[in-house]
Amino acid sequence: MEMKHEDGRFYLEDNGEMIGEITYSKVKDGVISLDHTYVSDSYRGQGLAGKLFNAAVDFADLKSLKIVPICEYAKAAFEKKPEIRFLLTENYQKLLKGEN
Repeated sequence: MEMKHEDGRFYLEDNGEMIGEITYSKVKDGVISLDHTYVSDSYRGQGLAGKLFNAAVDFADLKSLKIVPICEYAKAAFEKKPEIRFLLTENYQKLLKGEN
């Protein structure tokens, strides 16, 4: 199983087959959105979505990008992990704190 990256997505391949991906897109300079997370049915329950999410978060941190979580997986991951919320755009940080 190999993690790969190309513009707009991180993905996992197993024997040449794409088995999971997380897609992102540029919102504006310095901000990306995490749009969609997918793992093939036969590979679910192995923590692959988490590995894809972590790759995207590490990428954003390395590139000093802020994140807008669009997909439900990304939203839930940020809710569960307060230690990475510094990567959220300011508006999303306020939303998670219950502020408007």
